[in-house]
Amino acid sequence: MKNTTKASSLLLLAHYTTLIAGHATFQQAWAGSKDYGTTCVRMPPSNSPVTDVSSSSMACNVGGSKGVAGICEVAAGSPFSVEMHAQPSSRSCSEQAIGGNHYGPVLIYMAKVSDATSADGASAEWFKVDEFGYDATGDKTWGTDLLNANCGKRTFTVPSKIPAGDYLVRAEAIALHAAGQVGGAQFYMSCFQVKVTGSSGGQVPAGVKIPGAYSAQDPGIKVDIYGNGFKEYTIPGPAVIR
Repeated sequence: MKNTTKASSLLLLAHYTTLIAGHATFQQAWAGSKDYGTTCVRMPPSNSPVTDVSSSSMACNVGGSKGVAGICEVAAGSPFSVEMHAQPSSRSCSEQAIGGNHYGPVLIYMAKVSDATSADGASAEWFKVDEFGYDATGDKTWGTDLLNANCGKRTFTVPSKIPAGDYLVRAEAIALHAAGQVGGAQFYMSCFQVKVTGSSGGQVPAGVKIPGAYSAQDPGIKVDIYGNGFKEYTIPGPAVIR
């Protein structure tokens, strides 16, 4: 009996170790081919997820209301990439960006701010610029699968018609392996401090508040991705701006 109990305990420990090992954070940024590394990221203190959608930490993660000194510069209409790895990061492409069956969507938001080094994020108006949820065809690909296939990177195009100036870029992956119950979804996000240049003007798109944009009952947040009835996925939050 004792051996059986010990074996069960070891299996349970291995299971939870695998899940914890799957935790990760967005840590680095690129503007085109320029690698900014961690210059402009508000690095979370750990790779633990946020699970309360009403928490102020939903904006830029735990401690993310405080800025850092660095700024990443990118021209409007140009590609910008965020990069996720386990923490601490080796940036090794031989390791999964986010493992442990942490399947889910990847979403990118931006917010216009007066000073990217001091804006708190929670008071910003966020507009969505990129997303990938779930492709039910073929290999049944999640956004997090694409991160793993691309050495942790997700690249989007900075909108060409937004005004030049300071912005926060919010990169988010939502792990849904335990999302069949309220509070089970795991949110991994980081905010990057960015200066957009080269714009000819334009208006800032209408945005949403974070926290506020998500509900714990949203179909893309409380969802059993392993259930027999699961066939398609609804990405939470507003639509990507056009």
